[in-house]
Amino acid sequence: MLDFFKGYKKFAIGFGILCAVIIAIIYSVLNVEKPLPIYQPSQVDTTLVDSTIQYVKKYHKIADFSLTNQNGKTITQNDYKDKIYVADFFFTTCQTICPIMTDHMLTIQKEIITDDEVKLLSHSVTPVIDSVAQLKKYALQKGVNDKKWNLVTGDKKQIYELARKSYLAVKSDGNGDKYDMIHTENFMLIDKKRQIRGFYDGTNPEAISELLNDIKTLKKEYK
Repeated sequence: MLDFFKGYKKFAIGFGILCAVIIAIIYSVLNVEKPLPIYQPSQVDTTLVDSTIQYVKKYHKIADFSLTNQNGKTITQNDYKDKIYVADFFFTTCQTICPIMTDHMLTIQKEIITDDEVKLLSHSVTPVIDSVAQLKKYALQKGVNDKKWNLVTGDKKQIYELARKSYLAVKSDGNGDKYDMIHTENFMLIDKKRQIRGFYDGTNPEAISELLNDIKTLKKEYK
């Protein structure tokens, strides 16, 4: 009888170890970090997407652009080649959500300041007002690091088209004519292939924390 229980004890110990190993494997598999989604126009709220591309289900990328930054330098997609970046739309005279968004961009800038893979890009939606001199003044006041963060101005129609047809970021309110005005709190996370990998409320501290975590997740795709 004792021999029977001794054998059973060994079996129980072995079975317990086996169960522990199986549980550890299952836990490991379930906790594998999933890649971030790649957003296509057809997946985004139609009010944020130009009607000409709402049907697009794959291959969407940020279009080529040519704008001017706070230092009078021409900024194109080549300045963001092989970079992850966070983009938004703002204007320097905004007294509502833009100051909050800028403060949150500064938080992101602080976190990525030594990270060569990540940059920031803010587009003015009032480019006539936001001249190079105005952007430079704003950048100095806020503490913008020129190596990490471009504030850009330029052709209004191009900026509005980028907002609606590339970044899928804003509700329609004109196409960039003289009195048109768009405004959005959205931050967009863009990968090295110029694809949208996330949308975030730029006024919400919790969303900024999520964005910073998503940057870390996205970087793992390139290791």
